[in-house]
Amino acid sequence: MKVNYFSILIFTTALFIGSCKDSTTTDPTPVTPPSGTVKDCSSLTGIAKLVCLSENVKASLSTSQVASLQLSYSKADAVKWSNLPEALTRTKRVGLQFSTLNASQLESVKLLIKEAMGTMVNEGYDEAMQILAADDFLNVNGGGATYGSGNYFIAFLGTPSTTGLWELQFGGHHLAVSNTYNNGKLTGATPSFRSVEPMAAFEQGGKTNQPMIQEQVALANFLKSLTTTQATTAKSSSMFGDLILGPGKDGQFPTTKVGLVGSTLTSAQRDLLMIALNTYIKDVDDVNAATITAKYTSELNDTYVMFSGTNTLETKGDYIRVDGPSIWFEWSTQGGIVIRNANHPHTVWRDRTGDYGGN
Repeated sequence: MKVNYFSILIFTTALFIGSCKDSTTTDPTPVTPPSGTVKDCSSLTGIAKLVCLSENVKASLSTSQVASLQLSYSKADAVKWSNLPEALTRTKRVGLQFSTLNASQLESVKLLIKEAMGTMVNEGYDEAMQILAADDFLNVNGGGATYGSGNYFIAFLGTPSTTGLWELQFGGHHLAVSNTYNNGKLTGATPSFRSVEPMAAFEQGGKTNQPMIQEQVALANFLKSLTTTQATTAKSSSMFGDLILGPGKDGQFPTTKVGLVGSTLTSAQRDLLMIALNTYIKDVDDVNAATITAKYTSELNDTYVMFSGTNTLETKGDYIRVDGPSIWFEWSTQGGIVIRNANHPHTVWRDRTGDYGGN
C-alpha cells in the first residue's frame, strides 16, 4: 500500500494543535485572546448595554464566525426570515448558525437576546427559548435533523452602536426577531413572527413548555367578550388558510380595513384587546414595550378587528386580524406538520410604518 506521508504530516499537526487548545473551542482562530476580553455590562442600561453585550458576543467568536455574524445593513438581508425550517427555505437565512457555537459562545448570544427581549414569564426571552425547545422536541419526535434549536441563526445587520443603523436579527423555524435600532433608539420591533408546534404542553429540557398558550387565551377572551351584534360585524365569511402578511409579504398591507372598529368597543373590551396584543409587544424589552403599548392604545378608536371560524382559535382555519393605523396582527390556526393529530398557530405582528425600523 502506498503511504501518503504528506497527509500523515498534516493529520499529526492538526492533532497537536487540537491538543493545545480548549476542548470547547470550535474554531482555531480566535478574534482575541480567550481571557480579559469580556466587558462588564452590568452597570449599563438600554442601548448601551445591548451594544456592550453585542461586543461580548463578537469577542467570543473566531474571525470566520464574526464574518458570518457581522454584516452590512441591507434590506435584502433584513427580509430573509421564514416560518419554515432552514432546510426547506428557498432564500436562506443569514448570520451565524447556533449549531456552530460552543457552550460559552451560545451563552453569550443568549445574554444578548435576553436583554433585547421582554422579561416576563412565558413572554420575551422565556417564550423564545421555549419555542426553540419545541424544535428540539420535534427533532426527537418524528421531525429529525430538519428541526432543532441548532438550526436557528443570529445576525448583526450593521455594526451595533449607540449612534448608527443596525438590526438584531434572530430566528429560525417558528421565530423571527427583527429589532432595528438607529441613533441609539429602537425604531422597529417588527416583523415579529411567532409559532409553536406542538401547541399543547410538552416536556423538553427538563421542564414543561407551552409558550403560546397565554396568547391564545387572551385573544379568545377578547373575542368571547363581544356581543352578538359586535361578533356579527367582526366575523368574516371568508376563510383564511394562513397569514396573509407572513414572510415574503412585506409592505402588502390591504388598503381597506374590515371588521369591527375599535371606537365601538367598551372600556373593558379595549382592555382585553390590549392585554392580548401585549403578549406580543412584551416580547420587546420592557421600556420600549411600554412606549409601543401607549402608541397602539392611543390608536384603538381607528383600529379594526376581524375574525373567521370559531372564537376559541383552537380549530384549524380559525383566524383573527387586528388592523390599525400602525399595528397589523394576525393569528392563523394551522394543522399539524410533525405532530399530525394536533393544530398549531402561525402569528405575525407587523407595523404599517415601523417594519424594519421604517427602512
